[in-house]
Amino acid sequence: MIKEFKEFILKGNMIDMAVGIIIGAAFGTVVKSLVANVVMPPVGQALGGVDFSAMKKVLQEGKAAVMDGETEVTAAVEEVAINYGVFINDIITLLIVGFVVFIGVKVYNGMQKKEEEAPAEPPAQEKLLSEIRDLLASK
Repeated sequence: MIKEFKEFILKGNMIDMAVGIIIGAAFGTVVKSLVANVVMPPVGQALGGVDFSAMKKVLQEGKAAVMDGETEVTAAVEEVAINYGVFINDIITLLIVGFVVFIGVKVYNGMQKKEEEAPAEPPAQEKLLSEIRDLLASK
């Protein structure tokens, strides 16, 4: 069973998939940074200085703890909010990633078509036989 598992893990497809997942995760981080730090500031500025990441609907205000010296009289209450601005950022990230993947697939498919359309060069042996045939036919 261990031998079968080792063969399964060391198959080329498994390694390719692992590399793809790792690169995909890194790509996701780069795209999130692109959206948050490059795309959203100008979009927010164009919409009148809106910071999407700060947009939220507060359901319950947060309160600091009330202290009497070192003794906590009332515990702190965290804010409860619906962060719809973060959701807007995530939607824009999804659209950018989708567009980049679309362009990548389009370029890849275009390269595949060119490869299929290119006439295959005859093997050297066939080319040589054709030349011999043409020389014999000309005599």
